[in-house]
Amino acid sequence: MIVYDKNLLNNLALVEEANSLESAGFISKEQKNIIKKELPAFKRQSNILVRLGFFLLGAFLYLSVCGVIALLGLTGSNSERTFFNICCYIFAAIGFAGAEFLASQKYYGHGLDDAFILGALLNVGFAIAITTEGYEIQIALFVAVASFFMYRRYLHLLSLLVFCLAAVGVLFFGMFEFGDIGKTILPFVAMLTSGVFYFFTKRLIKNLKVSYYHNGLLLANSFCLILFYLSCNYLVVRELSSELLGNEVVPGQDIPFAVFFYAFTFIIPVVYLIQALKTKDRIMLWISFLAIGFSIYTIRFYYSVLPIEVALTLGGLVLFTIAYFSIKKLKDNEVGLTFKPDRINNSNVILNAEALIVASTFGIKPEAKVPDSPMDFGGGGFSGGGSEGTF
Repeated sequence: MIVYDKNLLNNLALVEEANSLESAGFISKEQKNIIKKELPAFKRQSNILVRLGFFLLGAFLYLSVCGVIALLGLTGSNSERTFFNICCYIFAAIGFAGAEFLASQKYYGHGLDDAFILGALLNVGFAIAITTEGYEIQIALFVAVASFFMYRRYLHLLSLLVFCLAAVGVLFFGMFEFGDIGKTILPFVAMLTSGVFYFFTKRLIKNLKVSYYHNGLLLANSFCLILFYLSCNYLVVRELSSELLGNEVVPGQDIPFAVFFYAFTFIIPVVYLIQALKTKDRIMLWISFLAIGFSIYTIRFYYSVLPIEVALTLGGLVLFTIAYFSIKKLKDNEVGLTFKPDRINNSNVILNAEALIVASTFGIKPEAKVPDSPMDFGGGGFSGGGSEGTF
């Protein structure tokens, strides 16, 4: 299914491990450069600004090709409506063909490939929208299938993010088909679904055999954490209830199960924080911080106790105090929770160091036979003698 050479993907993982080892001080810059020189690699851009520039260039190229085809089609077509019904399919096919060509030329994470892959997905959405006259669940379903195909074939992380969003769209629009009952139970269904897929992706990460799927599974796992929190956040549920069901909350009343949603809004970020500290999960830690901030915003959105400038000042003082005493407490810890910087962010680096050294070889063959010594020591047949018992 993957269009790229597996050896190049493994080499890319080894080069990334070499960068981590070099930044941690385990190998020198010269050794890292030797590794990069010895291992064949993709045409890719690690600098985000350079990659963005190539993305804009690729988008311009993609739009130019589509524009030429559109002009030719409008010139030779008797019915503009018929042409516009099929033009997006043609543009999507151009995106797929361009992505396939760039992959065959070993472009991966370069920027040019991003433009054609995302352009193809965008045109798939437009094509299905025109064909179905805006039927949301079918649009989301086809985009989800196309984006998952793009991820599996090109290991494109942005395509996986599109898949996650489209899958959520399928779930939401699917629940809308059940009328008011589906809209009412939607928060609980979204919460259960995200929880199930969180543990499912966690299990896949734990049992993962190949490294090039790790980032995608990590992205899906983090997305499930965010969706789980937002699914039953009080502000989200209340505003969606007003938008979808037309339930206006009058003074003195509240939405159904308000106590549960209030508790969920504040308990889940704390659970995330404790679990992140316990498992040393950096991504979950950042998500917990964002969730705590959004929980505070949720309450302030409905209950404004203090003026905004006073609330921000007091919040800043509280955060500064917590940060100061946390640093003071943890700065001398050598193990466990510590404020000292990690020598290596990825805990798998040391485990892959042996494979890295063997793969790079440094000109040494692990199974090479040791050559015989050039010095001939003779017979040495008599104790005390040099050769054959004589001097």
